[in-house]
Amino acid sequence: MASVATATVPRRALLIALAVTFAATVVGLFVLWPEGPRPTSEYAADGVTFPHAEVLSLGPSCPVTTDGSAPRVEGCGKVTVELAGGEQVTVGVPPGVPDSGLRKGDTVELLRIPGEPGGDPIYAWSGTLRGHSLAVLAVAFVLVVGLVAGLRGLLAILGLGFAGAVIWWFMLPALLAGSPAPAVALVASSTIMIVVLYLAHGLTMRTSAALGGTMIGVLITAGIGWWAVGASRLGGVADEAGEILRTQAPQLDFRGLLIAAIIIAGLGVLNDVTITQSSAVWELRAVSPDATRRELYTSAMRIGRDHIASTIYTIVFAYAGTALVILILVSLYDRTLLERLVDEGFGEEIVRTLASAIGLVLAVPVTTAIAVAVVQSPRRDRPEGRRIRR
Repeated sequence: MASVATATVPRRALLIALAVTFAATVVGLFVLWPEGPRPTSEYAADGVTFPHAEVLSLGPSCPVTTDGSAPRVEGCGKVTVELAGGEQVTVGVPPGVPDSGLRKGDTVELLRIPGEPGGDPIYAWSGTLRGHSLAVLAVAFVLVVGLVAGLRGLLAILGLGFAGAVIWWFMLPALLAGSPAPAVALVASSTIMIVVLYLAHGLTMRTSAALGGTMIGVLITAGIGWWAVGASRLGGVADEAGEILRTQAPQLDFRGLLIAAIIIAGLGVLNDVTITQSSAVWELRAVSPDATRRELYTSAMRIGRDHIASTIYTIVFAYAGTALVILILVSLYDRTLLERLVDEGFGEEIVRTLASAIGLVLAVPVTTAIAVAVVQSPRRDRPEGRRIRR
C-alpha cells in the first residue's frame, strides 16, 4: 500500500467518531453481557446416551411413489452396526443416508434409550460422524489461505475465529437472556468489525475510513430491517426450527431476532465493499496526488459500482444455493412465484436479502466520501495532463 498523507481536520473528526463508537461498544458489552450461566434445555431424556458404532452393512433406499407411499422392500432404509462391546444392532435411517455414500467401516452415532428394568435398550439413528473429513477440509482451507494470502489471510482467519467467539459467548447468551435483539446485534457487529478490520488490514487511517463506512452501513441496514419487518408484518417464525425455539425459549422476541439476523447477515459483504472502496481511494490518491477530490470520488465510485454489481449477484446466488431444495419444492406447487411471496419463509428471506443489499449499496458512496475527505488535499501546482483518466 502506497504511503498517502491525510488531511488533519477530517482525520481527527473520523478518529473522534470511531472513539465514540468504541466507547459505546464497550458500554454496550458491559450493559448487555448476560449474567449467570447460559440458559440450557435438555437435548435428550435422562439416561439417554449416544454410543458410536461401526457400519457392517447398509440396505438400499426405500422407494417412494409420487403419492408419498413407500412400497415394502426387504432391508431398505436399514443399517446394521457393531457397538464397541461387540453387540450388533439394526436401526432405521433417514431417506438420504443410504444415498450419502455411507459404507462398511464408517463410524456412526446411535441414540440409546434405556429399556424397562431388566429389559433391552432401544437404539435409534443419530447421525454420521464427519469429524475427520471436516478437519481435513478446514486444514486445507487454512493452508490455501496462508499460501495465497500470506500473513494477512491468516490474520483474517484469526478474526473469523474472534467473530465466532463473540457470537457464541456474547450474542447468543444475551439473546437467550432476553436482551433487546437489535441492540445485541449492533453491539456484537461493532465489536466484530473493530477487531476484524484492524487485525486483518492493519491499524491505519485507510482501515479507519473503511470502519467508519462499515458502521454507517450497519446502522442503515438495521434501520431498513426494522422498518421492513414491521411493514411486512413478519412474525419471525417461519420454519420448524423457529417453532421448536419458541417452545424452548418463549421469552425471545422473534421479530427482534429477525432484525438481528438481518444485521449480522450483511456484515461479511459490507466489510468487503468498504475496505475495497477505502483501498481504491488510497491507491488513486497515490498515483494521482494532483487530482481534485471530486475527480477522486468519481473515479473511486466507478470502481464501487462494479463491485456493487458483483456483490448483488453474490447475495442472490448465495441464497439460491442454500435454499435450492426449498425452491425446487415450491416450483412443484400449482402457484405462481408472486403468490408464494406471501409466505412467512419467503418474506423473511426477501427482507433479509434486500435490507442487507440496500445497506451495503449505500455504504459504498458513504465509505468513498469518508476516504476522499480523509486523504490529503490535491497538490495546488498540478501540471497539465495529470488528471485521472476516465
